[in-house]
Amino acid sequence: MKGNRSRDTRPEVLLRSALHRHGLRFRKEYRIRNADRSCRADVVFTRQRLAVFVDGCFWHGCPEHGRVPRSNNDYWRAKLARNRERDHATNAALVAEGWRVLRLWEHEGVENAVRAVERALETAGPCLSTRLESAFGSLDP
Repeated sequence: MKGNRSRDTRPEVLLRSALHRHGLRFRKEYRIRNADRSCRADVVFTRQRLAVFVDGCFWHGCPEHGRVPRSNNDYWRAKLARNRERDHATNAALVAEGWRVLRLWEHEGVENAVRAVERALETAGPCLSTRLESAFGSLDP
């Protein structure tokens, strides 16, 4: 699994380039430390306390594109479930610390993703992750 990139994936780079073209300035791969855990968000707007994650369809269990491999099925089911649980726990920890979280799928169009980030920056409120809302129900701890 050495070939699986954890950062600077094509969807992340495309999103960052588009955000920069729209005049938005941010930090990339910024470590956010909380009392419970720390995480690295793909794009972070520190003043607005917005953490943006670009999640891969396979690794994070996209309901539209995510598939569990047929070989070694038990291992992969457990692995992908742990990834989703970790995402949920990360969201809950960040929201508890006053951060807003936006999770985007890698298959979303770049312009749609930029619009989602711009809306998130304009809007005040708790977690904005529609992906995890639908996959896990409410994100309230």
